[in-house]
Amino acid sequence: MKPGKIQFTALLLGLSLAAAVAQTNPLKLPPIAEGPFKANWNSLTNYQTPEWFRDAKFGIWSHWGPQAVPMAGDWYAKHMYVQSNPRGQYQHHLTNYGHASTNGWKDIIPLWKAEKWNPDRLMALYKQAGAKYFVSMGSHHDNFSLWNDKSHQWNAINMGPRRDVVGEWQKAARKQGLKFGVSEHLGASFTWWQPSHGKDTNGPLAGVSYDGADPKWQNLYHWPAAPGDTAWYSTDPRWHQQWFTRIKQLVDDYKPDLLYSDGALPFGETGRTLLAHYYNANKSDHRGKLEAVYCLKDWRTSPGHGDYVEGIGVQDVERGGLSSIKPEPWQTDTSIGDWFYNKNWKTKDTGTMYRSPKWVIHTLVDVVSKNGNMLLNVVQRPDGSIDPEVEQLLAEIASWMRVNGQAIFETRPWLLYGEGDTKVAGGHFKEDFTFGARDIRFTQSKDGKTLYAIVLGIPKDGQVTVKSLAANSANWPGKIGSVRLVGGGKLKFTRDEAGLQVTLPEKFEGKIAFALKIK
Repeated sequence: MKPGKIQFTALLLGLSLAAAVAQTNPLKLPPIAEGPFKANWNSLTNYQTPEWFRDAKFGIWSHWGPQAVPMAGDWYAKHMYVQSNPRGQYQHHLTNYGHASTNGWKDIIPLWKAEKWNPDRLMALYKQAGAKYFVSMGSHHDNFSLWNDKSHQWNAINMGPRRDVVGEWQKAARKQGLKFGVSEHLGASFTWWQPSHGKDTNGPLAGVSYDGADPKWQNLYHWPAAPGDTAWYSTDPRWHQQWFTRIKQLVDDYKPDLLYSDGALPFGETGRTLLAHYYNANKSDHRGKLEAVYCLKDWRTSPGHGDYVEGIGVQDVERGGLSSIKPEPWQTDTSIGDWFYNKNWKTKDTGTMYRSPKWVIHTLVDVVSKNGNMLLNVVQRPDGSIDPEVEQLLAEIASWMRVNGQAIFETRPWLLYGEGDTKVAGGHFKEDFTFGARDIRFTQSKDGKTLYAIVLGIPKDGQVTVKSLAANSANWPGKIGSVRLVGGGKLKFTRDEAGLQVTLPEKFEGKIAFALKIK
């Protein structure tokens, strides 16, 4: 038989195998919480974003786990099995820990001790920096649960720190009065982990299987995927069943205010059933009022990333933003550095491991002006502590928030998101924009009586021109009664066809951005 026919026959056999698996392993989902939400799109699109999320604007995320141990960055657990990985994580592992045939990911997990992790202290810093909600990672794609996972032995209670990481974060957040969330990256774990079943293609150990190919470790690395099962979300119903069982337990035991999936909604009806359960259980816990937020990504242009239907939850944009105001609240998730601790990481704005306060504040302001929230990952060391540079970053964010927070928190978008030279391209992985003193972003108070114009730079001549508020503008047809500097006093202003002309005080001490309060 010719090679092409062999490959085609193998593909058909693989598809037949997947179909057979689906037929012989029907899902046995347990009953879900009773309530108005059902596992269909018509029902789920009745979702309404709760007021707390609309008001919050700023959250902090702990994207942390055993993948911090090598201090070599995100996706380490997968890429240590990819010999051609350009980030060098395969070579890093080989040099520091040994070959993945004997010293695999299973051997890194016990090295994660979290011996300096103090969730109460960190949560106090996060609240001081202005965070209104906190999100703990539940499980990354490495299939290691950071909670007391009753159906999966590879969890932080049994191994590594031997602590309930999610539970301790939850208690610390509640103590500080913050809303609490969890992120699940588990849905994509099955196909993400398949390289661990491979082997080197060249070198002295070419052809020697990695430890993921050993059936003894299958409950960590999963069983081999059927041919053709390569998308972000697996088509294997056995994995769908496991995902549902574990995430349902996470929701039931920890009652998060926010649940985040690293993708769109996974696994068709299975995902819809889980989401209906989450919403119904949350309504029951809050006397009939839905306080839950589900964040998912719009990957409709990328088949295999799950289902995205507008209105079933809150759209999340990874390391990016939107180009205009969205009528419904949305969220960007981003980081002050790499996702996991990476001593070789260089950010674009500073050339160091970490972002600048200016970058964080400017990005936050742009996002909030378009009806969004920012979920900011604060990178932790393997031991659970944060670097001195990170503490300083948080302190500077806190300082800015103390003065200007009223222009951020509990606000709503105005008629326009802003004006200026810098236009933000919407979408994932588009977040490095250089704003200046002519870039202004608008927010308004919930009652619509106060407009805030946040200027993303300090004008050298001490003059600010707000073009969107020019005399006789349809944006503001009436008179302007007063202009104040948020955190300061009244300012002199005039208004003509060029715009609202505001004179800043001579001893103005702004550094990153400042807000004008316009009545």
